[in-house]
Amino acid sequence: MTGERVDVLRLGYRLGRDPRITTHLALVGRALGADRFLLAGDEDPKMFENLESVANRFGGGMETEHIHSPMGWLRRFVEEDAGDGSPGIAVHLTMYGEPFREAIPRIRRDRPMVIVVGGAKVPGDVYKHCQYNVAVGNQPHSEVAALALFLDAWYGESGSNRSFDDA
Repeated sequence: MTGERVDVLRLGYRLGRDPRITTHLALVGRALGADRFLLAGDEDPKMFENLESVANRFGGGMETEHIHSPMGWLRRFVEEDAGDGSPGIAVHLTMYGEPFREAIPRIRRDRPMVIVVGGAKVPGDVYKHCQYNVAVGNQPHSEVAALALFLDAWYGESGSNRSFDDA
């Protein structure tokens, strides 16, 4: 595994419509190596309570945070400060990007990274702010599958073979 933090940013969350798929994104991120799950869109404290419950029952944990201004947060992350005083790396999972297996070897591993997963409509600024717009295939499919495949390729076997404290 890399020593740097990996976040998952879910854009465009809609409370009455997206809880199940967004929960699955968070669970896949947690299980396969992400450190934080960031939610942009409607606020949903229950989502974060459910994720904390999973960590209490299965060990480990994942930081969670609601992001009120995702484009401002993303811009600051890649241009100014990813939380450690230096710019971070942003990877956007989209079916309109370059093949993820070709991009991964070029992505720096010495900085915090955020994996951006879209929702209903992805603002054009996401494509601009992210250094990498990568595709897990170029056909419509589940963003959960895309995140799982990307993290598996990013971490290799060490991601799916993680052990969790207090499991």
